[in-house]
Amino acid sequence: MQKTFTTGITRRGILKTTATAALITAVRTAFPSGAFAAAATPEVTGAKLGYIALTDSAPLIVAKEKGLFEKHGMPDVEVLKQASWGATRDNLVLGGAANGIDGAHILTPMPYLMQAGKVTQNNQPVPMSILARLNLDSQAISVSKEYTETGAGLDASRLREAFAAKKAAGGDVKVAVTFPGGTHDLWMRYWLAAGGIDPDKDVSVIVVPPPQMVANMKVGNMDAFCVGEPWNEQLVNQGVGFTACSTGEIWKGHPEKAFSMRTEWVEKNPNAAKAILMAVMEAQAWCDKMENKEEMATIVGKRQWFNVPPKDILGRLKGDINYGNGRVAEGTDLYMKFWEGHASYPFRSHDSWFLAENIRWGKLAPDTDIKTLVDQVNREEIWREAAKDLGVAAADIPATSSRGKETFFDGKVFDPENPSAYLDSLAIKAAS
Repeated sequence: MQKTFTTGITRRGILKTTATAALITAVRTAFPSGAFAAAATPEVTGAKLGYIALTDSAPLIVAKEKGLFEKHGMPDVEVLKQASWGATRDNLVLGGAANGIDGAHILTPMPYLMQAGKVTQNNQPVPMSILARLNLDSQAISVSKEYTETGAGLDASRLREAFAAKKAAGGDVKVAVTFPGGTHDLWMRYWLAAGGIDPDKDVSVIVVPPPQMVANMKVGNMDAFCVGEPWNEQLVNQGVGFTACSTGEIWKGHPEKAFSMRTEWVEKNPNAAKAILMAVMEAQAWCDKMENKEEMATIVGKRQWFNVPPKDILGRLKGDINYGNGRVAEGTDLYMKFWEGHASYPFRSHDSWFLAENIRWGKLAPDTDIKTLVDQVNREEIWREAAKDLGVAAADIPATSSRGKETFFDGKVFDPENPSAYLDSLAIKAAS
């Protein structure tokens, strides 16, 4: 029975009020302009949004749990668990009106691959719009414990001899990613290639849904995997393997997931799309506060969301990393960023890198017009409108849609103004 205080106020009510106050404080810090501008009334009151059980889906879940969709006139938004990125794609192709979904927490390259018809049935293009980035950093590459003695870490070359020996003995070296051409596929390939391991010749790249990674590693179905949290931390906590590196060590402050919707839905419901985006942005500001990390881990760990113990989520959320091979790093800046460092803003320059890498590995044609494709999918103008209505601080709104040149751990530099020069500088690629 719920305990009622003599004032008639329930304990649950007090807790809810306290949580709301914390949310308001976080939002006021991120959006100091005070009263939000009156946004136009949404055309509809709901939408179906998909998510995968990964920590970077938290803004969608928090927006739902804390009533932010309702606050912005979208009380009927549903946040629906997807079994895999392939299922996310298939449900986006269907659309919410046909029992699919209207938008999703998604791997940044996927909307581009769908727009180009590269991952859809019969190569049928499905126009998609990226409205925001959901986070920066905090994915990881983990390796089976049988390779602990190699000392493999950020330098993947330490695995070359072990992988070659396994193949020479008739074995197959399998590295798992979550979707062909997706972020995890690109991080894995970049890391291997930087260590002199050709991902198309020296190993077999397989696709496994994020929540199934640990179980598959446990039974020996793979030698390494790249995935988001909490699965790398759970792997370590279960003693199945170790983390070679966090992806923030490969590319500091790298873009990761996006919030994307079907373009048809956005064009039909522009006010509703912006209302949903505003709710997500507010949730991002809340998720970014270090004092909210414990509550966030508890929320997303719930059975209906991740069904994962909060302890498997919380450590890396705070930048505390037990790599599982004797290396422990506490208080690092490798934690997931949801708002700081322009984490929410969908830089077009970042999308250009993802397209360049998909050209590198043969997922997109060499003559792909990167700029045109980015202009079709990236809707940073909607983000800017939402930021204005929210009263986002000027310092949190980038001056341009490019973050400029990006430098990787191996010294390679990506200039978004000259993707071809970047591709030419890479020794290992599909053409090689």
